[in-house]
Amino acid sequence: MALKGRLEDFGITQLLNLINLARKTGTLYLETGGDSAELSFREGKLIYATMAGVDSSLPAILQQAGIFNPEQVQVIRAKMASKTDREIAQTLMTGKRLQPKDVAKSVREHILGLVYQVFSWNDGSFRFEPSKLPPSGTVNASIALESVIMEGSRRLKEWERLQDELPDLDISLKFAERPTTPLRDINLSVEEWRVISFINPRNSIRQIAQFNNMGELQIRKIVYSLIQAGVVEVIRPPRPTAAASGTARAGAGQAAPVSDEMRRPAVKRGIVQKLIHRIREL
Repeated sequence: MALKGRLEDFGITQLLNLINLARKTGTLYLETGGDSAELSFREGKLIYATMAGVDSSLPAILQQAGIFNPEQVQVIRAKMASKTDREIAQTLMTGKRLQPKDVAKSVREHILGLVYQVFSWNDGSFRFEPSKLPPSGTVNASIALESVIMEGSRRLKEWERLQDELPDLDISLKFAERPTTPLRDINLSVEEWRVISFINPRNSIRQIAQFNNMGELQIRKIVYSLIQAGVVEVIRPPRPTAAASGTARAGAGQAAPVSDEMRRPAVKRGIVQKLIHRIREL
């Protein structure tokens, strides 16, 4: 019999503790708002995860991990369209294009990335289906839940703090005219450089995150660190005037413009190159 309930009454941490202690095998279905996720377990170990709107196929996971670029993934999909993820992995490993350790690491990080997101879900519904396992042919992991629960709880606290510091992802950023941190002291990670390359008043933080396949926690951490370092500043939207409000009401019946989220964010390469050049001169 399936276990059902509300996340308001029985939270993610409690559910994972129950599955861990009872060494349960099955799939946990979660829904909150317009989002949904599926977490699968075997004898209390996390083996698989998927989320609505997220491509959890192996080629997509390998692209997200930086092992293959989009063009290579497109070729893999075209040549192996009829193969399962497990068969794709086996073919790539046999052809020496992929190492087993890279598959295991990439799949593990993808699964954990999805699971850590659901820790912030505090309302909605859950359903646990005993003995229900992922589709055959998927590439699974085996992750101890004790470490997942500890790290998820830590991230939840960090998530709540970053939400307070940076509540809106639909705002834009610009480079600070006078950085508070000397350029010689700036040591950016690859992910931070990727974000910086899209800093532009036309790009929202959410757009930058989507194009770089970053979750909300990761993009908030990076943007907050850049703001704290004085490298970038938030662009505050101007207060709407009475005339603007009247115009908005008058145009209420008009078709909405194409969403910016559907467009590729603009790259501010000129500023990035200047920043790199200044750092090299130090």
